[in-house]
Amino acid sequence: MAFLEIDHLVKRFGSTEVLKGIDISVDEGAFLVLVGPSGCGKSTLLSMIAGLDTITSGEVRIGGRRVNELHPSKRDIAMVFQSYALYPNMTVAENIAFGLEMRGVAKSEREAAVARVSEMLQIGHLLKRKPSQLSGGQRQRVAMGRALVRDPQVFLFDEPLSNLDAKLRVDMRTEIKRLHERMGTTIVYVTHDQIEAMTLATQIAVLRDGVLQQFGTPAEIYNNPVNVFVADFMGSPSMNLVPAKVREENGRTVVALARTGEAELTLDTGAAAQKLAGQIGREVLLGVRPEAITDADGADRNARTVVDAECHVDVVEPAGSDTFVVTSLGGKHVIARMRSDAAVRAKERARFAFNMDKAVYFDPATEKRVA
Repeated sequence: MAFLEIDHLVKRFGSTEVLKGIDISVDEGAFLVLVGPSGCGKSTLLSMIAGLDTITSGEVRIGGRRVNELHPSKRDIAMVFQSYALYPNMTVAENIAFGLEMRGVAKSEREAAVARVSEMLQIGHLLKRKPSQLSGGQRQRVAMGRALVRDPQVFLFDEPLSNLDAKLRVDMRTEIKRLHERMGTTIVYVTHDQIEAMTLATQIAVLRDGVLQQFGTPAEIYNNPVNVFVADFMGSPSMNLVPAKVREENGRTVVALARTGEAELTLDTGAAAQKLAGQIGREVLLGVRPEAITDADGADRNARTVVDAECHVDVVEPAGSDTFVVTSLGGKHVIARMRSDAAVRAKERARFAFNMDKAVYFDPATEKRVA
């Protein structure tokens, strides 16, 4: 049985419906990331799990127990906020122990818990300092320590890394993942950063305008998006989405992509041909990740359907370990991810290898996946 169950959850503010029937179930020990653009309802959903926001309809259950009417202090959860929310007049040790003190935990137990958590977070040398004497990353560790010291059933993180610089964000991301692997406690984590979602999660819920778009593992979300929004939102650079027409040529099902001033580019659809049988003669959106378009020598040798094609190179962007190469297909800029030493130059032609095993197809009208 699922440990955290969100059952047809609805939230209204007046006549405005912010969450529109969210259904999510996760097992104990899972790392669930709620991801989506600003205003999609992810922080509201987290607040409802925490008990900081009332539920209009539906249920939240933790460990099989309905918690809708329970006060936040009775839900056995701990929350880490974006703003750290530390008491400025208290030392690090006092901040971490404050919740335990309010619950009447004995001093010796509080001190033992603070020592355990500070060692885990490597902040033992900071225990006597005040928050004003800490860096942003150190403050976030203290905020995490205050949550960890309670040993709750569920940890809730509300965009905890958004105030940190890029390098520190990566470092803290690694720390959070390491902590989860060590503790095995259920975590619900809100972010608008899809890289954070992909690297941290065991399961991802993608939200848009209060509607759950897709729920699954990071690999499922990334490789098998159910609609155009998920395909475009998840991934950096995002998935190439190119208008194309499905045709049958010499017994093969292909997609034809328009090119300015030259013949169309036709790509064999390979294993997707059967699913595309009902789309012959129709327009589709071809979705293909940048890493599935490479230089010929960098193509996946295990792929069943790789199509080599010569294309005009618009832009070359060296990125250290990779080279991003931009061409134009179907009236769209298409990004390929090639090897760092790929022999490509802007304003010239080059060989591109399209791994069609990785291609997905969407209906342009409904934006839903068709193959």
